[in-house]
Order: sequence, then C-alpha cells, then structure tokens
Amino acid sequence: MDDQTVFDRRAVRLHRDRAAATVGQVTEILQDCAERLLDRLDDTTRRFTRALDVGGRGVVAPLLRARGIEVVSCDLSSRMASINGGLCVTADEEWLPFAPGSFDLVIASLSLHWINDLPGALIQLRMALEPDGLLLASLPALGTLGELRTALTQAEAELMGGASPRVSPFPELRDLAALLQRAGFALPVADVEEISLRYADPFALLRDLRAAGECNAVALRDHRVPQSALFPAALAASPQQEGRMTATLRYASMTGWAPGPQQPQLLKPGTGRVSLSDALK
Repeated sequence: MDDQTVFDRRAVRLHRDRAAATVGQVTEILQDCAERLLDRLDDTTRRFTRALDVGGRGVVAPLLRARGIEVVSCDLSSRMASINGGLCVTADEEWLPFAPGSFDLVIASLSLHWINDLPGALIQLRMALEPDGLLLASLPALGTLGELRTALTQAEAELMGGASPRVSPFPELRDLAALLQRAGFALPVADVEEISLRYADPFALLRDLRAAGECNAVALRDHRVPQSALFPAALAASPQQEGRMTATLRYASMTGWAPGPQQPQLLKPGTGRVSLSDALK
C-alpha cells in the first residue's frame, strides 16, 4: 500500500456489487440529491445531447433521458452499472476508457468520494468532455456524518481503549474549486448545503448506508468484527431531535467547464469602458 492509497478500491467494488440488489431502498434520497444537481442545467442556455453518468446508481440516467439527453452510464461495479438501463460500461473512475471529447456533459452524483486520486479522475473527466462541455459533480463534504463519526470514536475508545477509522474522510469545501482548477476546468465553482436526515430507528441509518453501497472502505480500517456493543452504544449516544437521531449530509456541488471558445472571457487590463473614478462619483 502506498501513501496515496486512502481507500480500498476492491472493497468499494464489492460493496457496490452487493448494493445493486438493495439500492432501491434509498432511491428517494439519491434522487433528491441528483435532482438538486441537475437543476443547475436550467441555469445555462447550453443544450446538451451526449452525457456520461458516473456512478448514478440507477437514478441519474433516467432523469437525463427524460430531458432528451443520450446517456452512457459507467460504474466500478458491473452489477451496479447494469441497473442504469441503456448503454452501460463497467469502468474504474481512476482509469476511464473514454476517448477525448466523447461527451458534452458529465454528471457524477455522489460518486467521487471513494477515489484515491481525485485530481487525476477530474482530469480524465475533463478530457472526456468536448470543448465547452460541462461537469456537474456532487460529493459529501467534511462534516458529513459527523455525529456518527464522533459517537463511534467515543464508543470504541471506551470499549476497546482505541478507535479505528469507521467513517470515510471527506474533502473540505475550500479545496474543491481548487481541485477543479488544477484539473484544467474553466469557471470552477463549488458550494455546499446541509441536508439533515432524521431516523426514528437509529439502526435504519446503518441499513441505508449499506443499501447504498456506502460501507467502510478506508484502507486502514480494522478488519476484525467489532464488538457487538459498539454500534448500539454509539447510536444511543448520537444526537437526537424530537426523539429522532440526526445524520447530517454536507452536500457539496462542483461545476466546471472544459475550456472552449464559447465561454465568457475576462477583459484584458485597461479595456474597461468605465473608469473606477467615474464609477465612484
């Protein structure tokens, strides 16, 4: 294992293989997040015809087809890829097989957070876009599942005298726009909103994470079966509102354009038509 290996990609694939049969249980959450991302298409006059759906888990592709957009779906898991319908490809997000300029739109809805080389993956997505093509991506940002992370760490420390990573590390919002710029995207934008999920049955959160394929795939995770008391103790200590356990999703959205001739360009210094002194009068 090298220093760049944060996630066990084999575990990610196996989790998604298993979740292909259960992901329908969390369609409502996944679809809400996908619709939030796709709403941004309405903010541009550009019309798209050929989209790549990265890890859409059967939710994104139908929404794109409803907009009249031709879709190719890809997923690390062949089983998960097959539930998208239409054209499907089994592909590792870190080694995409698409030719340059294959698409004018890429959608990656909550699907990039298990990637070891996120800058490299973004570069490949940018290369798969034609000039003036658009990337819309979302992923959990730092603070997501913070309540669960804290409760698990404290419970495991009390029960076992130490704690292992059980919730994925997530990127900070301030880094995401910089990552897009580093990957060669023009007009990069990143923003975040908090989505609060409440569970009457705390164990339902764990079942939803498993159903979505979001089980622990941190490379340095403890592979031993945890003590049976760990999760009940952690969930009992998690914050509650009105008798329901709260789980926070800090939903980060990323927008970037493949460089092209049709994008707005900054004026060269000295070409402004109104002087600063006149504007201040």
